[in-house]
Amino acid sequence: MTRSETIPVIDGHNDTLTKLRHGEETAVDAFLARRRDGHLDMPRARTGGLVAGFFAIFTASPAWRREKNPVLDEDGETVPGAWSVPLPSKLDPRSARRFTLAVMSDLFRLVSASEGDLRIIRDVEGLDRSVDRREDGLGVILHIEGAEAIDSRLETLDVLYEAGLRSLGPVWSRPNVFGHGVPFDFPRHPDTGPGLTTAGRRLIRRCNELGILVDCSHLNAQGFWDVARVSEAPIVATHSNAHALCPSPRNLTDAQLDVIALSGGVVGLNFAVGFLREDGRSDPDTPLSTIAGHARYVADLVGVEHVALGSDFDGAEIPHALGDASGLPRLMEALREAGFSEPELERISYGNWRRVLEATWRR
Repeated sequence: MTRSETIPVIDGHNDTLTKLRHGEETAVDAFLARRRDGHLDMPRARTGGLVAGFFAIFTASPAWRREKNPVLDEDGETVPGAWSVPLPSKLDPRSARRFTLAVMSDLFRLVSASEGDLRIIRDVEGLDRSVDRREDGLGVILHIEGAEAIDSRLETLDVLYEAGLRSLGPVWSRPNVFGHGVPFDFPRHPDTGPGLTTAGRRLIRRCNELGILVDCSHLNAQGFWDVARVSEAPIVATHSNAHALCPSPRNLTDAQLDVIALSGGVVGLNFAVGFLREDGRSDPDTPLSTIAGHARYVADLVGVEHVALGSDFDGAEIPHALGDASGLPRLMEALREAGFSEPELERISYGNWRRVLEATWRR
C-alpha cells in the first residue's frame, strides 16, 4: 500500500522529540533516515499515512522511576490487580526551560535538514496542506507536556507561541505552579485532589487568547472541570481513553466525555496498553480490537465526531499488532471491523482534529 492509498492520519500525541534528545543517534540521522528502534520517524510515517502529529516536549523528573507498589486492604492483604505509583515532586522550572529550548533547537535543525519534508504547522492552512498531501512530508504541531517551562507571569508562553507552540498540557502527572495531575495508580478515579491554581486559570485564558490548544490529558478531575469552566475553546484530551473500559485515573469518565462533546471537543485515543486494558496491565499482546473498543464506546456515548487518535508513540508500550507508525493502516482495519464507515474513519483519522484545531487556532 502506498502513502496515497492510506487514509491520512493526524496523531494527537507522540514523545518522539523527547526520545530523540535522550537517544544515542543524532536527531537528524535517526528521524529522517530510519531509527534503529522506536515508533516514529519519517519512513514509518510515510508508510502508515501519518501526515501530521502533536510532537510533545516533556521534561522528565530526575531519578524518577515508574515503580508499581502493591495496594493493601484494611487487613493488610494485597489487593489483586491493584497498584500505586509514587509521583515525583515539583520540577525545577529552570531545568524545564533549558530542556524545552534544547529540544526545540533539535526540531528546528531537523526541519532545516529535511529540506521541506518536515514542517512546523502554525495555522489551519498549513495543516490542510499536509492532510491534502499537497506537501509530501510530515507536519509538526508543537506541544509541551507539563508547563513547568512557563513562568507564572506567562511571558515565556508568548515567546514560545511565536516560536511555533500551538498545544499545551498545563500539567504532566506531577504538580506544578498551574495545577495537579493524576497518579498512575490502578484502579482509581481521576478525582484525586485540587485542580487549577490561580496561575493555572490565567494560563488557560491566555492560551485561549493566543490560540493555543489546551490539553486535559494528565489533569485530575477537578483540573478538568476548572478548564471546562474557564476555557472558551473546545475541551480536548489529546491522549486519553474511556475510564468505563479501563479504570485508570488517566482516562476520562462518562461525565467528562459528555462535557468534551458539549464543547465541540475531541478525545485522542491513547494506544498505551495500560490505559486500554480492563486489567490495566502493560501487555503488548493486547489486540487492536481493544483500541477499536474504546473508539466504539466513545462514539456510541457522545458521537463519532468527538473521537480521534492520540497514539503516545515513543512514550508508552503499544500493541505488538500495531508495532509503530507504519502499522496505522492495520488500526484502520480494526476500526472498520468495529463497524465504522469510511466517512467515519476519515473523521477519526484526521477530520475531527482538523475541526477542533480550526476552532481553537482561529479564535
